Amino acid sequence: MAEDIDDRVNLFLRSLEAFDFTAARTLCTEAATVRQNDGRGEQPIAESLNGLRSLTADTDSLSYDVLRRFRNADEVLQQHVLHLVGNDGSRTDVHAAVYFRFQDGLIDRIEEYVYAEPVLTRPRTPDPA
Repeated sequence: MAEDIDDRVNLFLRSLEAFDFTAARTLCTEAATVRQNDGRGEQPIAESLNGLRSLTADTDSLSYDVLRRFRNADEVLQQHVLHLVGNDGSRTDVHAAVYFRFQDGLIDRIEEYVYAEPVLTRPRTPDPA
């Protein structure tokens, strides 16, 4: 079962990267909830996905870079960086630790602990000749 839920987390993330929120929703139970540390508290999965959908209106691309992942029979804990590129070319990295709980092979709970950092780019200085 651990490999199954590992694949499901990957599919969930790939669905979000493709802005396919309907596919992401099908990987969750009807009663799935999301808890974030941003003050929104507990939300139904549909509400959380709608929030992400509205964020992507100004987003050209998003991609997940999974740094590490641990799993038990019905749980996955991972650390990742979500790379966002805005329609205006701006870039933001969202660092996160995310817990996924599964019930009957579907995501039943997500807990996200995140903080965002703008990606700073420095102008290149010419090499001294």
